[in-house]
Amino acid sequence: MRPPVTRRPRPRALALLLAGTLSLTAALSGCGSDTGPDRSGASGAAQSLTLADRAELRTGGTLRWGVADLPATLNAFSPEAGPVTDQVAAAVLPALFTLDERGRPQLNTDYLRSAEITAREPRQTVVYTLHPQAVWSDGRAVEAADFIAQWRALSGGEGSHPAARNAGYDRIESVTEGPGDGQVQVTFHKPYADWKSLFTPLYPKAVTEDAAAFGTGTRDTLPATAGPFALGDLDREAGTLSLTRSATWWADPALLDELVLTAVPAAERGAALEDGSLEVAEIQPADATRLAAAEEDGEPAAYTVHRAYAAAYTQLALNGRSGALKDERVRWAVARAIDREALAAEVHEPAGLPVRALGSHLRTLDQIGYQDNSDALGGFSTEEAGKLLDEAGWRGGPGEEDDGEEPAAGDAADGKAPAAVVAGPLSAEGAAAGHSAALLRQAAGAQRTLDSDGDGDGEGEGDGDGDAGTAEQLEEEAAAAEERARELADRAAGPVRTDEHGTELTLRFVVPDGDAGARQRRIADRITAMLSAAGIRAELTEVPAHAFFSDHISTGDFDLALYSWPASGYPATDAAPLFAKPVPDKDGGLAVQQNYSRIGTDHIDQLLAQAAGELDEEEQHRLLNQADARLWALTGSLPLFQRPQLVAVDAGLAGVGAFGLATPGTRTSATAPDRPDERGRSPEGHGTERGRGAREPGASTVARRAPYDSGTGRCTYLPSRSPPSSRKKHRQPCPRARTSAMSPSSPTSITARRRWSTPCSSRREPSPPTSTSTTG
Repeated sequence: MRPPVTRRPRPRALALLLAGTLSLTAALSGCGSDTGPDRSGASGAAQSLTLADRAELRTGGTLRWGVADLPATLNAFSPEAGPVTDQVAAAVLPALFTLDERGRPQLNTDYLRSAEITAREPRQTVVYTLHPQAVWSDGRAVEAADFIAQWRALSGGEGSHPAARNAGYDRIESVTEGPGDGQVQVTFHKPYADWKSLFTPLYPKAVTEDAAAFGTGTRDTLPATAGPFALGDLDREAGTLSLTRSATWWADPALLDELVLTAVPAAERGAALEDGSLEVAEIQPADATRLAAAEEDGEPAAYTVHRAYAAAYTQLALNGRSGALKDERVRWAVARAIDREALAAEVHEPAGLPVRALGSHLRTLDQIGYQDNSDALGGFSTEEAGKLLDEAGWRGGPGEEDDGEEPAAGDAADGKAPAAVVAGPLSAEGAAAGHSAALLRQAAGAQRTLDSDGDGDGEGEGDGDGDAGTAEQLEEEAAAAEERARELADRAAGPVRTDEHGTELTLRFVVPDGDAGARQRRIADRITAMLSAAGIRAELTEVPAHAFFSDHISTGDFDLALYSWPASGYPATDAAPLFAKPVPDKDGGLAVQQNYSRIGTDHIDQLLAQAAGELDEEEQHRLLNQADARLWALTGSLPLFQRPQLVAVDAGLAGVGAFGLATPGTRTSATAPDRPDERGRSPEGHGTERGRGAREPGASTVARRAPYDSGTGRCTYLPSRSPPSSRKKHRQPCPRARTSAMSPSSPTSITARRRWSTPCSSRREPSPPTSTSTTG
């Protein structure tokens, strides 16, 4: 019997695969996952982990974790830093506060005994009491000198270093030792509500005191670390970075000998899991469908697929300084013509997640303080979109030429054209064709990976060719389905509205080309069909993926565009550069920071600035919701959905999965029996216990149990779910029962912070919805 990926899918089979994916939503509440109400959130998908009590775990072993790329630098404040830089920093450097599954900052007692505001007048003052045993790997204590050096490096003042982000450090007036032993006092010249975001990660003063060390000196190494793991070998040619158990860590030690971050392209991770090259990786929905399929021949599942909303969201950007979109009524019409719930379904259903459109620019689903403020704009209504366009002077469009109806009394009185009367934005047949094309392309990519590895299985068995041509056949079917979807969209498209000069209402929708932009283009196709129903023509323009941001988004060369932003536990700070009102720069251009929509208001800037300095949490929530409502009304960007996070984990692992908003390392523990049943599995069961003394599995208790060969003293891993005859066996040293590791987040789950320098001359860009994520 062949693995599912080697079969040529038929439309009926695709429908069954999708149904199987959706049915897995219920599995989030079982199979050892810690998904009770406190962790899964109101949405039911805030986080999915398999947890185990530390006392049940064994020491030793190596875990291979698939990531997108190796870090270009180990300095999280560098313009070159990326998500994997943050992962490494979380494993080897101090983090004073971490985020829980609802995005709430939590004191990290591995480094701090306490941290509190000791004065608000005349200056806000915060005192940190350090853990007395906290030391750097060179033996030096973590001390006030490290805080002082980092503040000076990131303050933006004299002696500071070029950095991608420094927000909050520029509000500090002084950092001093004391007032007591083992304490650090920070005084602010301006109140700062997000003070818990500072000094995370904390670098040793040898990095931050020296400009060269801060820049190029941290590309491949650090002079000292202070985490449960230490830096091991970095092999850029092999694409691996090793993190080893720290010998100087003062808290509960990591149980794993080594954690190897391995660079594997997203399209290849499913095959890498199946052939035993990886134990943990974020994957695509097609891979998740295969890995989470029903057990074959009565054998246990090789992998658990954890599903949650990622700490990132996708938005539609509307360039408010381009053509017709300068008119807010046109922007409102575009936004109201888009069915955000349908777009969320396009992404969440294949991922096996509850369908939820995002209702906030500033917070994500389940985040503390989240509130849907989209009513400030209004819900999906093609009819209302038509009325707004009529008012803006764009006439014609679907339903106006031959409807045979008299204008409504109100319209006749003021001379306005009757509202457009149109059908739904996209037929069920067209949606199905587009969805089938996407699934076919995913299957083709997976098949091509297997074929290239020599794993294809088909009629030519034994000749090494596998199913040569299966991938090509799938690509042909996908191309045909895409063409069918376009034909149906064109057929459904009605007349395009025009202004008084006969100019058509046409918007340029820029999307990246290639495989990386495939899902993005699928969402863009849906949006195009929805806008067409309102008489708006959106022309898709494919541009080279590598130049999508640098040549188009950053320069304003677009009308509409899709890209994603990371979520933030500190929205008052991190949202400011995303929505700041653009101002003229000294060269006569426009300083937009990260506001690529290029429109803003003084009032929004004021509300966000007030929120950043408001120390009362409830009042800060009120200010943020006011700002969010005004962002909806401005309509420079339209939040669509939170991206999915699908993480495949070796079925014997505990303490790892889809973390969602949480930083791996927040304080919880869980219990699970460590003895395998007769089939080599741990019994299902889980529970949580909160407390400051307990440790999150992400900190040092990722656990694995594998079949143990008592004759050789080595583990025999059987990662593939297919029958033994078609499975590869991989042997390597292992503990007697389980091993453990710290779990950095998967490539898109890291809560990247956007505290950019102002003005932001060097910065990381947001990502296209599909460049580092599983879908959307």
